[in-house]
Amino acid sequence: MPLNTNFAAIDLGSNSFHMIVVRIENDQIHVIDRLREMVRLGGGLDDDRNLIPEAEARALACLEQFGQRLKAIPSGNIRAVGTNTFRRIRKPGAFLKRASEALGHPIEIIAGREEARLVYLGVAHGLPTSSEPRLVVDIGGGSTECIIGRGFEPMQRESLEMGCVSMTRQAFPSGILSEGAMEAAVLRARLEVTPVRHDFTRDHWFEAVGSSGTIRSIRAVVQEQDWCDSGITAGALKKLRRALVKAGDVESLELKGLSEERKPVFAGGVAVLSGVFKELRIDRMRVSDQALREGLIYDMLGRFDDEDVRGRAVTALSKRFGVNEAHAIRVERAAVALLVQLLDAWELDATECTELLAWAVALHEIGLAIAHGQFHKHGFYLLTHADMPGFTRQQQYILAAMVRGHRRKFPDKLFNEIPKPRRVPVRRLCVLLRLAVLLNRMRSSANLPLARVAAEGDVLDLRFPDGWLENNPLIRAELERENRYLEPAGFVLRFE
Repeated sequence: MPLNTNFAAIDLGSNSFHMIVVRIENDQIHVIDRLREMVRLGGGLDDDRNLIPEAEARALACLEQFGQRLKAIPSGNIRAVGTNTFRRIRKPGAFLKRASEALGHPIEIIAGREEARLVYLGVAHGLPTSSEPRLVVDIGGGSTECIIGRGFEPMQRESLEMGCVSMTRQAFPSGILSEGAMEAAVLRARLEVTPVRHDFTRDHWFEAVGSSGTIRSIRAVVQEQDWCDSGITAGALKKLRRALVKAGDVESLELKGLSEERKPVFAGGVAVLSGVFKELRIDRMRVSDQALREGLIYDMLGRFDDEDVRGRAVTALSKRFGVNEAHAIRVERAAVALLVQLLDAWELDATECTELLAWAVALHEIGLAIAHGQFHKHGFYLLTHADMPGFTRQQQYILAAMVRGHRRKFPDKLFNEIPKPRRVPVRRLCVLLRLAVLLNRMRSSANLPLARVAAEGDVLDLRFPDGWLENNPLIRAELERENRYLEPAGFVLRFE
């Protein structure tokens, strides 16, 4: 555990931006600050999925405010993630750069199923311990996550492309709340749930739990009207839909417990939850006050306590595709030995780079499960599209790019997709992976020397024991070819 016990998690949703700041005392989390701003980023995408200037301005202003609160917290204790709208922006790179600069901390875009995992982690830590399976539903602005888990472990995860903002835009664009519009919206939600219904119906779980601002708002309204005694029931939801239709339009909504800022997207959220209730046969749902941001906190703490789910994901994937573990271990030893010698020269973070290099080594031959020819390209495809719990989209892409670049022509264009602050170290780590694989070409530890390496920028000098290269002409030939592969990318490899 780090000496500084303050942590911060930032959840950049399609409807609201949230930040939570906590202090760890006696292994317990104590919330010391919460910030929330209704940014409505999801409503700021045009038909071509470009972010309109007004929405971007709202987002950057909010992030600058959040950034002020983060200044006293170490960077390693902060995690900021973008969800559905960040995933949907056509070309997110430029906005992501401006947003990260406004916050003063890198923002990661997470996939829908990773969002589901983190939501479950946050919710599970806020509930009484139980060995029974639970269904967790989280309705955001642009997506709805459904998870079945037991204890702290999610067993089934899905992310559906519907949320309170997107459903409101599609079903109630003019703000009219007619009976026909509400029925059509609920049907639209049911159709979105139908493909995953079999895995999430009542037979698979003991209790249903809802999280997110949408579900908490619905709970507040039905409780204020005394439509149910606790949580949310199917009957209370039916009465709520009738009340919305009776109001006739969004501007006329006057319901106890409904805030003014939630009002514009409330009907869309009710339709989504109603569709989930109907398709998954939910009679009653309890409501959690914890969600994604708390999950981010617990996920960070798990990494500090050697419970990093990313390592487990890499191990599971390597076993699934039958990676040769003995060879991977040999390559990892060589790669880490080279890395240690270059940490200072290249100003690399030892922990982060060792982890990334080890993961890339563990998966560099994953493409062999498809075919030997061009297996590095098959590996890139698999890692780009695989479900890897704990990894953000950017982290997963970096890992895929390193695997793609570990042999043959150096794919510089792939690395250009990585943000500049990380691009240089990742390219260099890929070169070390290439060298470690090359030195283990014989797939045996026999007669493999401890190579000395030094670097000045992207010029590397490899030194072998006297006479070793003369006795291993194949390795010398491989190094000469490797230098030709690396030269167009700006690297120079010298050896003797």
